Amino acid sequence: MQPPVTDPALVASLRADLGSSSYDVDGVEDLLGPLAAAALHREQPLPARRAVAGAVAGVASSHHDPRATLAALFLLGLPVPRAALDRALPATGTAGAERLGLVTTSGAGDDDEVRAVADLRPYSSVDAVGDARWWLASDLGELATGGRLATDHVLGAGGASLTLAQVTVREPTGRVLDLGTGCGIQALHAARHARRVVATDISRRALAFAGLNVALNAPSGVDVELRQGSMLEPVAGERFDLVVSNPPFVITPHAGAAGRAVADALGDYEYRDGGRAGDDLVRDLILGVGGVLAPGGVAQLLGNWEHRRGEPWAERVGAWLDQAGLDGWIIQREVLDPAEYAETWIRDGGTTPDREPDAWAAAYGAWLDDFATRDVEAVGFGIVTLRRPESGRPTLRRLEEHTGSVRQPLGAHIARSLAGHDWLAARDDATLAAARLVTAADVTEERYLTPGAADPNVVILRQGDGLGRGVQASSPLAALVGACDGELTVGQIVGALAALFEVPADALAGELLPAVRDLVRDGFLAE
Repeated sequence: MQPPVTDPALVASLRADLGSSSYDVDGVEDLLGPLAAAALHREQPLPARRAVAGAVAGVASSHHDPRATLAALFLLGLPVPRAALDRALPATGTAGAERLGLVTTSGAGDDDEVRAVADLRPYSSVDAVGDARWWLASDLGELATGGRLATDHVLGAGGASLTLAQVTVREPTGRVLDLGTGCGIQALHAARHARRVVATDISRRALAFAGLNVALNAPSGVDVELRQGSMLEPVAGERFDLVVSNPPFVITPHAGAAGRAVADALGDYEYRDGGRAGDDLVRDLILGVGGVLAPGGVAQLLGNWEHRRGEPWAERVGAWLDQAGLDGWIIQREVLDPAEYAETWIRDGGTTPDREPDAWAAAYGAWLDDFATRDVEAVGFGIVTLRRPESGRPTLRRLEEHTGSVRQPLGAHIARSLAGHDWLAARDDATLAAARLVTAADVTEERYLTPGAADPNVVILRQGDGLGRGVQASSPLAALVGACDGELTVGQIVGALAALFEVPADALAGELLPAVRDLVRDGFLAE
C-alpha cells in the first residue's frame, strides 16, 4: 500500500473539514455512547459498528452525522458510500482524500463504495504543557483489517507513545530530536515547546505519515524536519537540548535457529524490532545518546532490559549508566516472565494461536529458546531519563522499581525532581539547614494506631502527585514536614524538635537532614 502524500492545499481543507465535523475524541464517544466506546477501547468493534450503521445509511437525510461516516471509515474499516464521505468532508471531498492517500474508491457514483487505506483518528492527551488535541494518520490496525500487521506497518499513538509523551520534560527549549518518530506523535508534542524539531526514522513510510500529521497539526512557525536513517546516524555531530525516543526496543530473536524461526513465522517489524541481539539496542542508545546532547541536555526514552540469572537488573543496567558518563534515572515500571513477553509481542503483530497456530507455535518456541541462551528470567520495561552534565562528572545515578499507579502527566514531576537534585548537590548540610522549605500541597499524612493507643505506630507521608510515593516517617520527621511553611529554617525547626523530644540537636540533625534531602529530591519539600 502506498504511503500518504502531503499536499498543503488539501491538508488545509482536511483540517477545516475535520474541525467542523466534531470528529474529535469527545465527539466520537458521544456518537458511540458509553457502551460502544468502552467496547472499542477493548478492541471489540461490534457495538461501535451497530452504533454507526444507521447514521451512515442515512446519508440522504438532512440529519446525517459526519462523525458516523468518518468513524465507520477510518476507525472501523467499514466501506461507506461516496456521497456520505463527500458530505462529511465537503471541502476535501472523496477525490481529495484519495489524492492524500487516505482512501480508495470503486467508482465515481454516489453509491459507489469508499474504503480507508489509512487510519485517521482523533487524538487527545495531556502532557506537561497541557491538553493536546489532534488527528493522527497511520496504517490501518488489526481491528479494521482482521489480519496480521505488515512488517512495514506504521503505528498510531499506542500505550507506549502516550506514556513517553506524558513523562517527557516540557520546558521551553531550543532543538529537540525525536528518534524513531513513527507517525510523528512525539514530534508534535515537542513542537509545542521547542523552536526546532528534527524527527528521524528508518522507515520512509513512517516519515510519510509523520509528514502528513505534522502538516495537519503542528503549530505554525515551528520548524519540524524529517530525516531518514537508523538510530543516531542522521544527526551525527549535532547537538540537541532534548532527545525523546520510543525506539524499536522489543527483544526479538535475530541470531541462529531462533532468529530464523521468528523471521520465517512473523517477519521483522520495523516499528519494534531493532535488529540487535537481546537488549543491545537499548544499551547502545544509552551509551551513545550523550554524543548528541548539548551540555545540560536531557534524553528520555522507553526501553526493555533483560533480567539474567544471578545478575540483578539494577546492577546490569546501572553499568550502562556508568559507561555512558551521564546523569541517569531509570524507573522500572513492569516486569514480564519470558513466556508472557513472547505472548505479548507475537500477539502485538496480529498473529494469534487460533488464526495462525503454526506461526504462533514456531515464534513462541523460538523466543523461549533465545531467552534460554542468555539465562533470561524476566524482562523489565521502563522509563529512562538521562542528562549530560553541564560540567564535571555525573552526580545523579538512580535506578528504582515503581510498578504502582502514577499521576500523569509525569513530565513536570521529573523536571522538578531533577531541579531538586541540582539544588541539593550545591548545598552541604549547613546550607541545607539554613534553607526555608515548604511542604508541597499534594502531601498528606497517614497515621496508623493500635486501637486504644494514644500515639501512632506508623506515620506515612503520602505524595498525591508524581509517583505517589509513600515514606514511612519517624515522629520527628513528620513534625518537621508539618512545620515547613517557609517561616523557619530547617535548622530552627530541628532545634525546636530537639527540645520537644529531649534529644541532642546535633544527633537529631544527623537523623533528619538525610531524610530532608530525600524529601526535597522526591518533591515532598521545596524551597
